[in-house]
Amino acid sequence: MRAALHAEWTKLRTVAGPLSLLLGTIALTVALGAAVISVLTCGAAGCGGDTTKLSLTGVDLGQALVVILAVLVIGGEYGSGMIRTTLAATPRRATVLAAKAVTLAGAVAAAGTVAVLGSLLAGRLILPGHGFTTARSHPPLSLADGPTLRAAVGSVLYLVLIALLSLGVATVVRDSAVGIGVVLALLYLFPILSPVVGDPHWQRLLQQVGPMSAGLAVQATTDLRSLPIGPWAGLAVTAAWAAAALSAAGLLLRLRDA
Repeated sequence: MRAALHAEWTKLRTVAGPLSLLLGTIALTVALGAAVISVLTCGAAGCGGDTTKLSLTGVDLGQALVVILAVLVIGGEYGSGMIRTTLAATPRRATVLAAKAVTLAGAVAAAGTVAVLGSLLAGRLILPGHGFTTARSHPPLSLADGPTLRAAVGSVLYLVLIALLSLGVATVVRDSAVGIGVVLALLYLFPILSPVVGDPHWQRLLQQVGPMSAGLAVQATTDLRSLPIGPWAGLAVTAAWAAAALSAAGLLLRLRDA
């Protein structure tokens, strides 16, 4: 396993693409979050919105680059034929998949941590200037606050789970373009369909089972009772999607030829 991990880490850090995607994830996440909170105002009429969740809005879009990175980790090898070399060097295919998953998870966790902390820092700096002050029951965003800490840690875990889901799907379909399309559809289709469905029961169900809509419930810090699913329960739904994708990937990787 150590040799496989070393090989995957070498691939990840010596190719320009992964680093660019990780840096892009950080930049896009922080920039979008800052843009959203920069248009918020808290006037005499009152303040609305969950400032922690709004500061982390960039995760909604930054995850797209995580998807691309995760799919290319194995989809790129299938496209170039390098997967045959990888499997020849490490015949135990479960070890190959595990090494890719561990390496990918570590890289995404590191980038996700920087992105989330940067987003919260932007919120801490920008929001007071727009009226979100302690006097109006909006103290500066801080990890010392339990719900904010949960939202931050949960957001990083969410990005890692999305990366693992994407790796599993890419291993199953063995094509980068198809893999990216499938994962992005899984992520964004449920939030798009939910408002269109007229039945409140089905709306709630779609929000509870979608990997994105359920997983990002972990970012909420206010009005938790109004959520379709609880913060940690929602993240567990995303984890179930990732586990299912990786299980299918491991099985098919063993059964099919390279």
